[in-house]
Amino acid sequence: MMKFTPSIFMVCLLMAATAAFAETKEQPVPVRTVAPDYPTEMHRAGISGLVTVKCTIDEHGDVVETEVVKCSDHAFEAPALAAVQKWKFKPATLDNKPITVKVLIPVKFVFEG
Repeated sequence: MMKFTPSIFMVCLLMAATAAFAETKEQPVPVRTVAPDYPTEMHRAGISGLVTVKCTIDEHGDVVETEVVKCSDHAFEAPALAAVQKWKFKPATLDNKPITVKVLIPVKFVFEG
């Protein structure tokens, strides 16, 4: 059975920006996630994978840009990007105002035979 483990991204949601953090800055919080499709050829071969996606989350909580920064196999890239582009976030805030931020999201594909 194919399995996607969303707990990884919640633990590893990282800020890519290096700006100084104000005391009232809050990180974006995922409110809707979409599991990626497991590539058929990778599933048949019993191969698990990890893709790290850098994305921009705008002040509305929408994912507006995505880029793969690291992957274990190129077959996982397109499904990871397609899934993350459908995610929705509670936007990051600074002084209680929504802001645009860049984050890294690891998307893990786990084979369970």
